[in-house]
Amino acid sequence: MSLTASEQRVLNSILDWEEKLHSYEPNDFMLTYDKYLERSFSMLPEEIQQQFFASLDNWLFHLHALIQGSQLQMDAKERILSAGRIYNTNIEKVEDLRLLTIDQLQYIAQQQISRHRIYSLAQGGLTGTGSAIMIGTDLPAMAVINLRAVQLIAMTYGFEVNTPYEMMNSLKVFHSALLPARLQPAIWEELKADLNSEEEERYFYEGKEDLTDVSWMNQPIQQVLKGMLILLLRKKSIQGIPFASMAIGAGANYRLTAKVTDFAHKYYQLKYLNGKGE
Repeated sequence: MSLTASEQRVLNSILDWEEKLHSYEPNDFMLTYDKYLERSFSMLPEEIQQQFFASLDNWLFHLHALIQGSQLQMDAKERILSAGRIYNTNIEKVEDLRLLTIDQLQYIAQQQISRHRIYSLAQGGLTGTGSAIMIGTDLPAMAVINLRAVQLIAMTYGFEVNTPYEMMNSLKVFHSALLPARLQPAIWEELKADLNSEEEERYFYEGKEDLTDVSWMNQPIQQVLKGMLILLLRKKSIQGIPFASMAIGAGANYRLTAKVTDFAHKYYQLKYLNGKGE
């Protein structure tokens, strides 16, 4: 099945994005930072490392299920379906959204993306006030915001995330989006290879279920460092408002969600187009 002009245009934008992804070259500081991080974790006993990452994986699985089954997510799902019915009144379930054109789906997806970027901006600004509670909850809050965004982008393109396969797939996309830029080209090719091997819709996931490792810890540690910087700058305020630390918090969180949603959007666009081309 040939692609329409709009679908080809989206595919070309994905290919351009891929080219930028593959052309990324890390600077000396990032390479040194990554080596220091790996060396620090390697000092821990192997058993402790395995337990730590197994616990982290388990937390992500449970968080995904908690978000997916929440009333907030059910309401968001219904809003997506209602938006789809504006274009096609026959839409009843998430899979039916694939009946829409790529332009219509992009419009709905961008609404979700914009909304979650604003959530991150607000979360970062509140964290930047230096409140101990906000700093302590920043990391889990950002995990919820970004994982929820990935789920909603998947649903927008017609992929329900309540099956074992699609749940694991969305977690892999979330994990991949948070990896350092130098590692993303390889993981992107792995995700594409999985797409190309999808002869039919799967229910059970049969691949590797381990997600997190030392390289994935780069982003969470950056969030912790951001919190420490906020604590240092929170006393530098104008009329009692710590504008500098709030700007750092808001900017860092916004960039993180922009990175995650951009990666997830490109992936689910490609997944949608892959299905159209079968």
